[in-house]
Amino acid sequence: MPILFVVIPVFNEPATLGDCVRKVAAVALPTAWTLRIVLINDGSDSATRFATEQLAAQFSNSLTLLHHPVNRGKGAALQTGFAHVVRTSNDERDAMIIQDADLEYDPNDFVHLIRAIESNATNCSAFGNRWHNGSVQPGAKGWLHMRANRLLTTLSNLATGLRVTDMECCYKIIPVEALRKILPLLTENRFGIEPQIAAALARTGVLVVEVPVSYSPRSFKEGKKIGPIDGFRALWVIFRSKFRV
Repeated sequence: MPILFVVIPVFNEPATLGDCVRKVAAVALPTAWTLRIVLINDGSDSATRFATEQLAAQFSNSLTLLHHPVNRGKGAALQTGFAHVVRTSNDERDAMIIQDADLEYDPNDFVHLIRAIESNATNCSAFGNRWHNGSVQPGAKGWLHMRANRLLTTLSNLATGLRVTDMECCYKIIPVEALRKILPLLTENRFGIEPQIAAALARTGVLVVEVPVSYSPRSFKEGKKIGPIDGFRALWVIFRSKFRV
């Protein structure tokens, strides 16, 4: 029976983490699939740490809690989670998906992402596409983020040869066998991990398809953490992936 490992990095998200984990745990996966949550507390405040420990107790049969003693960044937390998945998976059909803890994404989309990799080539991953139903309107929440994301996605496609619409989308489902191959190529500790994952998949010959997903953007006032410095870092990662510097 294949397992979907849901890797959730968390840093100071006490208000949304509980609802996020409960929504993930409640998802009805396709027949034969089971779900395991890998929650990485990335040096969070005491409130978030307490929430993670409460959730680990509540979902003791399906949730593994890992801790970073200090904040190291989303990329570092993902690498910790990926390493755990690679160590514990024992079925070549297993897959891993990334889930943010801030409720911008709907875990019910897991089903569509699983079906995408099941219906395509064996060596296939899938990225979510938040912009499938048109664009966020100018002035609306998430509009500037969308424009920056489209620029980074275009540059990433030029560097990697991929043809995706939303490279920065959180939802990326990757078979564990492919994850095992790309893990040694991942070094970015912050949000530069997103273009690095795309580049690593392309470099190792993994097919990437797209699936429309739901998206409810939040503002910086509401806790969004990615900022301009992360955009510049992503540009560097893309440049480095193209020229192998």
